[in-house]
Amino acid sequence: MKLTTLLMGAVASLAIAPAAMAERGADGALNIIMWQAPSTMNPYLSGGTKELVASSMTLEPLAVMTPQGELMPRLVVEIPTLDNGGIAEDLKSVTWKLQEGLKWSDGSPVTSADVVFTGEYCMDPAGGCSQLAKFEGVESIEAVDDLTIKVNFVTAMPDPYSAFVGANTPIIQKAQFENCKGANAPTCTDQNFNPIGTGPFKVTRFLTNDVITFEANPEFRDASKPAFATATIKGGGDAVAAARSVLETGEYDYAWNTQLAPDVIAGMEAMGKGKVSAAFGSLVERIHVNLTDPSSSLPEGERSTTAHPHPFLSDPAVRQALSMAIDRTLLTEIGYGTSGQPTCNYVPAPEAWASDNTECLTQDIEGAKALLEQAGWVDDGSGVRAKDGVQLKMVFQTSVNAVRQDFQALIKQWWSEIGIETELKTVDASVFFGTDAGSPDTLQKFYADVEMYADNFEGGNPAPYLAKWTCDKAPGPNNQWQGENISRYCDEAYDKLMGELGAIGDPTERAQAGRKLNEMLTKESNAIIPLVYRGTAAAHSNTLGGVELNAWDSEIWNVADWHRLSE
Repeated sequence: MKLTTLLMGAVASLAIAPAAMAERGADGALNIIMWQAPSTMNPYLSGGTKELVASSMTLEPLAVMTPQGELMPRLVVEIPTLDNGGIAEDLKSVTWKLQEGLKWSDGSPVTSADVVFTGEYCMDPAGGCSQLAKFEGVESIEAVDDLTIKVNFVTAMPDPYSAFVGANTPIIQKAQFENCKGANAPTCTDQNFNPIGTGPFKVTRFLTNDVITFEANPEFRDASKPAFATATIKGGGDAVAAARSVLETGEYDYAWNTQLAPDVIAGMEAMGKGKVSAAFGSLVERIHVNLTDPSSSLPEGERSTTAHPHPFLSDPAVRQALSMAIDRTLLTEIGYGTSGQPTCNYVPAPEAWASDNTECLTQDIEGAKALLEQAGWVDDGSGVRAKDGVQLKMVFQTSVNAVRQDFQALIKQWWSEIGIETELKTVDASVFFGTDAGSPDTLQKFYADVEMYADNFEGGNPAPYLAKWTCDKAPGPNNQWQGENISRYCDEAYDKLMGELGAIGDPTERAQAGRKLNEMLTKESNAIIPLVYRGTAAAHSNTLGGVELNAWDSEIWNVADWHRLSE
């Protein structure tokens, strides 16, 4: 009974009130600016939020998460549960039923074969799928009939709402992508840039790291939507310019990721053209520690791989000292104000999964010094600590962003106070969060010692998010550098508990295991050093109606409902 209640409680029979629209396309053009330009329209080839947002204009999953973190059908008739028979009594399968009459934007029917193919596409071991953790525990996916899909699990899966739920794992068309599986995945440029979808818009032009243009999907299942005939996503610039283009000049309707200091936002909003909205979900700004050696002295293909442990970040004392030296409260105040909270957790929500882990909230410079001293890292006379001829000198990289650069400068100072020399590196966001396996500057390649960024998970189940850190998911040349385990963290005990989590049905026990996994990544290993629990922020025009920011899925999850308001 308790499990039934849990699964039913996650489901929302929620209907979005239809916007007052005359007909599809009646409101003209929608203009969105994303200062971190998307590099692909295929979220299976990128773990970046910018690609997820852009692709959600066109590609859709079976179900989505609402801003309240509840499940809502998108391409299916209903959310499968134990009560309606969609979830097997032994919890080893879940059955989804597609709506009748669904069409791809090219007019062909959407069938269960497309869903089966999508799963096979991501689970191909040679493909380097960025969303592989969402398919954790999936044994097979079968087409029962043209409209029915059955997902079978290796063991009982108490929460089966992972694969095909949320914008990270949308359905792609088999006919378009059938020659793009495995090692061919990143080579299918036309498919990855111009996917055929079921969403409210279809791609008409994609220019990498620049601009994407769309037109209303003529086959969209609601004949009155979208309200806009065309849409444009313009990339480039910075967060300040993007926010200004909405809040001051009115050139754009919506600006993604307005990650700016609170006083800057307030000044722009005073112009009266728009406002910034924020929603809290699971977004955490954090530092990743590279547990492998990124040295350029290693042959290409061996840098930042598990074959070569890091010369000093493999020492737990050094990683702990890095965390102890940081003043998270100050970072939050200057970077986010009320739209941020200092945190020690990689998983900050839902509440039951958030660890009571607060030790890192108190900066301890002297304690960090003592810890390094005790571990044998002593000043070599240059002001930098060293041991056995190895100096504590690091490269700290992140994307170009005013708040992140402020964070870098402060953290560099704090680390210098404990005897660690830090070189700061900034990378254009479109490159840092990009998917080019040949680029040395992507966050996955991680040719630096530490790097800072943020991402999040959808819905109320953090298990797939935690599954990203098992040993087999480290990026490397074998998976085109698309693995999810950025820090190259590998702990057999973590992998074992992660495997056990999938079989735990009691929600209290699941949360307890989740908290332990979170602490293994943070408090116990400091492979991930959390800094700030952030709200997802976006600027939108006062003339744009229907915007309901979503921190649990694509933030523009309901773009089909957006419409123009009179000024």
